[in-house]
Amino acid sequence: MQPAQQLYQWLIAPIASELEAAEIDTLLFSMDAGLRTIPMPVLHDGEQFLIENYSLSMIPTFSLMNSNYQPMTNPQILAMGASEFTELNPLPAVPVELSTIAQEVGGQVFLNQQFTLENLIQERQRYPYEIIHLGTHADFKSGGQSNSYVQLWNEKLTLAQMQQMNWDNPPVELLVLSACRTAVGDNQAELGFAGLAVASGVKTALGSVWQVSDQGTLALMTEFYNQLGETQIKAEALREAQLSMLRGNVVIEGGQLRGSGTGGGVLLPPQLAELGQVDLSHPYYWSGFMMIGSPW
Repeated sequence: MQPAQQLYQWLIAPIASELEAAEIDTLLFSMDAGLRTIPMPVLHDGEQFLIENYSLSMIPTFSLMNSNYQPMTNPQILAMGASEFTELNPLPAVPVELSTIAQEVGGQVFLNQQFTLENLIQERQRYPYEIIHLGTHADFKSGGQSNSYVQLWNEKLTLAQMQQMNWDNPPVELLVLSACRTAVGDNQAELGFAGLAVASGVKTALGSVWQVSDQGTLALMTEFYNQLGETQIKAEALREAQLSMLRGNVVIEGGQLRGSGTGGGVLLPPQLAELGQVDLSHPYYWSGFMMIGSPW
């Protein structure tokens, strides 16, 4: 906790009174190299986490941010992902994640063999989905753009391909990269896949800064989309989802995920159910995902 408190004293404490006087409720961070992977939600003033008082977003540069607010009324989601891989560990939560959020928001699901670059391109040409959600493995490695990837079913989506996806035609309001280290980058790809997507036309991207937990990701994403339906403001929806986990309102017990919008609960696959009860209130489970680009 000491590093989180020290960072708060350096970054937030000097302007805290001004923020309160101006009734600021959202903070945007444009961080330099070496600071971009800091999970800003866990900065701590000695009593509370930063996320308990502010919605947060990271931006590559102010010039790249689309500041226009357009409420997402009844958006459609293109939910794609993979749970089985030939060389990577399985992700048993992904099928549940995709089906749950598609049911919550409304849209189409493409799982495993259907999760191809061809289908992603064709579906975007067929219908202007406002939200695209990719649940899979990913990794960022410094160097050439071909070193880093988002894993599709039969191929890897590289940084170079991400940049050429024409995310602004049709426009994408929100790209969710539900995978590990999708907001990690370097000087050539600031904020990684998420930052590159924003620079290439996506209004807002949601990515992670570390190796996220399968159970924690399922819990956060399920709660996030439920909150998005309530607030229609992306950064605030993420904040409310993170607070729900922090406060113990989202739990895994009895083989089910229970949250504010899960009704009787979401049944977990056997591989996750056998892990038993999981305390999702620890920051490891909820603070690794960051909003990139416009918070609105």
